Parts: sequence; structure tokens; C-alpha cells
Amino acid sequence: MKNSIVVIDDEIDFLDSVRRGLITAGFKKIRTEADPEKIAAGIENGETFDIALIDITMPGMGGIELMDTIKSFSPRTECIMITAVDEARIAVECLKKGAYDYLVKPISREDLISSINRALERKRLLDILDINKRKSVPQLSNPEAFAAIVTGHDKMVRILKEAELHAVSEAPILITGETGTGKELLSRAIHAASPRSRSIFTPINMDALSSSLFDAEFFGHTKGAFTGAEKERAGYLETTHKGTLFLDEIGNLPLELQGKLLRVLQDGEYFKIGTSKPTHSDVRVIAATNKELDVLMAKNRFRRDLYYRLSGSWLHLPALRERREDIPLLIGRFISDICGPEGFDVDEEAMSILLAYDYPGNIRELKSIVQSAVNLARGKRITVGSLPPHLPKKVSRLKTDEHTPGPVPTLAELEKGHILKVYRMTGRNKAEAARVLGIGVNTLRRKLESYGET
Repeated sequence: MKNSIVVIDDEIDFLDSVRRGLITAGFKKIRTEADPEKIAAGIENGETFDIALIDITMPGMGGIELMDTIKSFSPRTECIMITAVDEARIAVECLKKGAYDYLVKPISREDLISSINRALERKRLLDILDINKRKSVPQLSNPEAFAAIVTGHDKMVRILKEAELHAVSEAPILITGETGTGKELLSRAIHAASPRSRSIFTPINMDALSSSLFDAEFFGHTKGAFTGAEKERAGYLETTHKGTLFLDEIGNLPLELQGKLLRVLQDGEYFKIGTSKPTHSDVRVIAATNKELDVLMAKNRFRRDLYYRLSGSWLHLPALRERREDIPLLIGRFISDICGPEGFDVDEEAMSILLAYDYPGNIRELKSIVQSAVNLARGKRITVGSLPPHLPKKVSRLKTDEHTPGPVPTLAELEKGHILKVYRMTGRNKAEAARVLGIGVNTLRRKLESYGET
């Protein structure tokens, strides 16, 4: 894990023990220090940590004083206080001053790791909230993991930063968006930015998975489990152990199979066909869909409990027509991928058409158009004549439609439609919908009541 942790305690044996425990649990960036004043000086000079484990009673600077310094200069550092004395007064004082947790020695490794993981989850959620509040565009900490995603659009950059923060968690992720918006590409980037990056990434098209093959494909089978099972076979859950399982088109999974998937997500165990012995599954699940799951749930075609399990972390990718400034960047990337660094250029008229087109197939359609245009181009220049014939006609029709008078919705109608769409997309979760909309929960509740929604 790439989260940075500092442990401050004047007992060297304790520092060594904690360090070994954290390394065993998978944490990599660990610093141990017996002198709290060194940490205080580093913090004042701009050094930061995700987690600080601080002994309360130390010679010289005490733990509470050190925590005050850390919170003053690095408020996003989560502080976990450690003491040999179980005293309620001290615990209350620490928590009031901003400590995340208070642990009493001797501390079991399980309790320590659990406290750290909960503190990291809190920090992650606060960082995500900060992305939506911040006016400036956030910077990625691991840009290499997201290098395959081409964008200069502010909203997309914020989505990538949120995805980067989700990556360090073990919680399932649900990615929604129209066909061709890059849901699998984003999933691969999340995997690359996660602690599981060195393990396998397994993409599965749920639409192509038949009911009769689900158990064998997911769970595997033993030799002789059924007619034709001549040898043992590992399923996706076994081959992806310690890795990431990407479930594409999850909205198309038959209802009878959704319960089987839910049990694996809840219990982390499954049974191979032909055995009654459970097998533990350690996979991180990312699911994606272009369907509106709230509509499917209303029609009893998608389980609510599975939706809530998958959507603990939720990302929505905008359509390409909502981020048109990325079109020239994407065209440049596709031309470079097809032709090499020298590539082609695009004349002004052809670029005007490419910028105006609505791309119902999104990025995937744009890539296909560029490939076709390169094949048909004469010389090293893409012109209108290189583009698919339907494109100029479609753009011309769109421009005509823009100037055709029609009923114009009021601002209140637009707001209502947008609020209800987000509210339903988040599974009618008021807190989550308010976060996405950037408004207070009470404000959202009043608006929903005025719309007749509860």
C-alpha cells in the first residue's frame, strides 16, 4: 500500500514491532521515530503523512502537543493516539483536539490495522469531498496509471482524481456512462493505481456470460464434477486472486445470477462445482454499466442489495459531447497511435465537422472515424472527403435543428430534471446525491418534497 505512515514512540522495541506488523499488512511507506521534535520540525517544513501513530507520553514534547502541531500544518493527516494508560479523560481530550482514534497498549495487530484502515477510509472520503469543493483543478499523484486516458477537461480531471483516491480502497466501484465513454479504460487505470497493480486484471463481459456457464466460469470445477469435466478448472475468482475483477455490462446480468455474485461480495467465499469445501476469494470488484440501474431496480430486474454493495464508490463518465474540448486531443492521440509520431494533420473544415458531431458511440466511435479517415486520406491530410459520408450530413442537420424554434424548458424544469436524474442514479441516497449535486442535504430534501419525491 502506498499510504505514508509515521510512528512516534520513545520505546524502540515498540517501534520495531509496529513496523514489522505494518509491513506484514502490506504497507510500504513507513517511518518510525523516537524523537517527536524531529517530526514536528519536518511537519513545519512541509512534510506530510497520511497517518500518524503518536505515543501520548514521551520525554520532551508530549504526544498531544505533537498532534496539535501536525493538525496545524497538515490538517489532513489522521492521528491515532497510543498510550499505556487507559484513562477516559485523556481519550476525550485527544478526540476533542482532532485525533481519529485512541488505542491502549498492548495493542493487537488486528486492532491497529483496523484503526489505520478506518482512518484511511475517512481521509479518502474527505479528500473526495474536497475535490468537488475546490475551484482549482486537482493534480494526480500517480499520473502514469492514468496516462492512457486523454483529457484536458476540468470535470474529467476531477473524476480521475476521485478515481485515484478510490483506487487505494478495497471497496467495490461502480462506473456508469454511455457506451464508448471509456469505462474499461478507467477501470484498468484504477487497477494500475491500486495496491493490486502487480496482480492480474480480469475483464468479463457479463452480457456474454450465459446462465448455464456462470458457475463454471466464475467458480471453476473439480475433475469429474459433471459430464465432460475431464480435469480441474480454475474459475475467474481463483485466477484473479489478489487482483481486480472488472464486470462490464453488469446491468445485463440475469436476476437469478445476481444473488450468487452478491454472496461472493458479502462473504468472500465460493464453492467450486464438485466440492463442498469453501474457497476464499480475495478480489477487488469494479463493475460498469451503460444502463440506468434505478430503472432496472424499479422493474425488479436488478437487485437493490447488489446495487448498494457495488456502488459504495461511484463514478460517472460524461459523454464525449459534454467534453468537446477533448476531441482534438483524442484525434491527435489516435492519429499518433495509428501512424506514429509524424502522423497526419486535419484541415479546418474537417475539424469543424468533427467538433460539431454528437458521437452517440462516444470515444469508441471517434476512434473508428479517425481510423477510417486515415485509410481514405490522400497524402498526410484528413479532409472532409476523408470523413464518413454521413458525418457532414448529420452535422448539417444538427445545426439546422439548433435554429428550429421549439418549446424551451424553464430553468426550474431543467433543475428539477437534473436533480431527479442524479437522485435516482445514486439509488435515492440523499447524502450521495447532495454530494454529487454540490448542495446541502436539507436543500435537496426540500426540493425533493416539492417534486413529490420522498
